[in-house]
Amino acid sequence: MLRSAAAYPEVSASIEMYDRTAGVKPETQAIFATGWETAYPAYLDTSNARRFYFVQDYEASFYPLGTESLLAENTYHFGFHGITAGGWLAHKLSTDFGMVTDHFDFAVDKTHYSVTNLSRRSEVFFYARPVTPRRAFEFGLLALAEFARLKPDVRINLAGWDVSNWEIPFAYTNLSSLDISELNSVYNRCAAGLVMSLSNMSLLPLELLSSGVTPIVNDGPNNRMVSENPFIEYVPASPLAIARKMAEVFDHPDAVARSIAMSESVAQNDWADSGIQFMTAFERVMRG
Repeated sequence: MLRSAAAYPEVSASIEMYDRTAGVKPETQAIFATGWETAYPAYLDTSNARRFYFVQDYEASFYPLGTESLLAENTYHFGFHGITAGGWLAHKLSTDFGMVTDHFDFAVDKTHYSVTNLSRRSEVFFYARPVTPRRAFEFGLLALAEFARLKPDVRINLAGWDVSNWEIPFAYTNLSSLDISELNSVYNRCAAGLVMSLSNMSLLPLELLSSGVTPIVNDGPNNRMVSENPFIEYVPASPLAIARKMAEVFDHPDAVARSIAMSESVAQNDWADSGIQFMTAFERVMRG
């Protein structure tokens, strides 16, 4: 899968199934948990390796209040050193659980996302993931239904999942799941992109900016503490407020200049720098 998908980089590493009876090799110096399910075997392994937790989201919120949410939350008490995706998670885990944390900043791959359309745009994009509750699919539909009333001539593109089996109360284009290589051409047709994020912020807002699209994002520390980019429109979680903000984007008289400025605003957000942040934290902890 790593070799066949454009979204994954080449990785120079072997992949082996973990055997809990044998544990890791004696010379292992570091163990990373990468999700709450992996934190338990990482904690129970008898190795003297230093423990790290690569936290990409607050996984306790992935479930209704119950056993799974409790099991996920408990892993933040294991005493691992956390390296988190973005500043919000580092702050939350440190404040709520006393975890020692570092974080790396979100970035964007400019080889995939850039401004190619220098004309005024006439469409919108919605990251539609009904199978991922934290992306608030139904809430987004409420906002888009109101937006469709305000701007009936604007095409609404839904991508991220095949939504043909859902009842959607407005005209839309169902783009289903797109390959990463197809996204930039879609984004460059759009003036605004709605991205609902109820836990850690999505990568999409910075990618949209790089393509000259105004991201419309629900307001909250989980999003603002990841990026304070001035072109991200943080809006209270109100369908009407979101719809009105999306409509405002189409009324900007300098739309083309704004698209260029948005792309330039993330020109220095490079994943190579994020990798350096990650490795700097890792090496510092390993050296003690």
